[in-house]
Order: sequence, then C-alpha cells, then structure tokens
Amino acid sequence: MQFKDKVIIVTGGTTGIGKATCQQLHAEGAIVYNLDIASASEDDINFIKCDVSDYAQVQKAVKTVVDKHKGIDHLFANAGVHLFANLEATSVETFEKVLSINVKGVFFCLKAIIPVMKAQKRGSIVLMGSDQSFVGKGSSSAYGLTKGAIGQLTKSTAIDYAEYNIKVNCICPGTIQTPLLDKAVGQFQAISGLESEAVQTILEQAQPIQRIAQPSEIAKVVCFLLSDENSFMTGSLVPVDGGYTCQ
Repeated sequence: MQFKDKVIIVTGGTTGIGKATCQQLHAEGAIVYNLDIASASEDDINFIKCDVSDYAQVQKAVKTVVDKHKGIDHLFANAGVHLFANLEATSVETFEKVLSINVKGVFFCLKAIIPVMKAQKRGSIVLMGSDQSFVGKGSSSAYGLTKGAIGQLTKSTAIDYAEYNIKVNCICPGTIQTPLLDKAVGQFQAISGLESEAVQTILEQAQPIQRIAQPSEIAKVVCFLLSDENSFMTGSLVPVDGGYTCQ
C-alpha cells in the first residue's frame, strides 16, 4: 500500500475523476480529505465543505488538516466546472464563475498548501488540466482558457519549488464519462438537436482508441504522478486522452 498513512487533499472529490481518485488513494492506505461543496456521503473519506473559489475557506480547510496531521503529503487540485459555449454566448457572470473555480481555485489551493510542503521539504501535487491544455475546441473559449492557464501554472510552480523536493504535474484527460461530460452533452444536444446516442457515438469516434474513458482510468495515472514511483517527473502535462491530442 504505497500511500499508507499519507495525508492527501483532493478537491472536488465528490463525483467523477475526483471521487475515483479518492477511492483509489483510500484503497492504497491514504488518509484522504475531500474538499468539495457537496458531500459524497462516504464514511471512509474525510469530507470538508469548501468552496475553492473562496480563499478564506481554502485556508481554513487546509489549517484543519495540518492541525490534525502536522503536514500534507499530496494534493490533487481537481475541482472544476465545464462550459460549452462560445465567447458571445458566455455572460460575464458565467465567465467569472468558470475562472474563479478553475483557475483561482487551483491557485488558492497551491497558495495555502505550498508553504506547508516547503517547510516539510517534500510533497507531490497534481493539477487538473484537460486535452484543451494542448489543443483548442469549438464553443470552449472560457473553459479552454482556464485549462491553458493551468498548464502554465503547473510549469512555473514546478520550477519555483523543485529545490524544495516538491513535484508539480498536470493530468490532462480527454473525454471521460463523468457528470461534467453529461452536462456538456446536454448543452450540445440543445444546440445541435441530436439525440444523446448520436452524440455519444460522435464522442467515441473522435478518439483514436474509439471509446470514452472511465474515471478510474484517470485516477490510476493521478496516483502514479503523486506516488514515490514518480521520482523524476515535474512540470509535465500528461495527456490521458485515448490518442486525441496526438492526431
């Protein structure tokens, strides 16, 4: 159990990739804290209600963990929202929300946790990117902007804190069967008029591997990046997308 007694914070761990990662880490012996706005009602994962777009809430949640365990070994900054809309269809209010959660939320988590890891002189962090950290997609101006930003945040933070034995990498999933995808599919259906089965087929055929991934498949890569088995990767953007971005 490579994560036995390791203290790990996962943001957005109630659903999707975050939930799958919490479960994988717990199964491997970790003490996992899920920071989310809604609980998954699972007794074996510690839950702290936290809106990551509110720095005060992030600070309070991190302090709660540090006060109890005297440190934090790993962070998976996963919390995020998706938006399927072009620039004109994106209201200023919606843009602010996507930016606040997807970018400010990650920045705030790093700002609260990096000093803890710096004092320990060790730590491993994974940020949630996207295939859109590499390529552009239609009707994704706000969402793609945030994921491009996370890619650069990964690189800069990795450089700044390598001397403190802190690794920072970015997981960049493609199309994954999660509630975020379900929402995006619904938005696309409303615009295109296509049935859900037709949209599913389009998504599957867009991947060279000809299928959509499950959250557990991404969780396994996240766990590798966090683990001691990853001894030399930092500042890396790691595509897990069925070959989509290599086309």
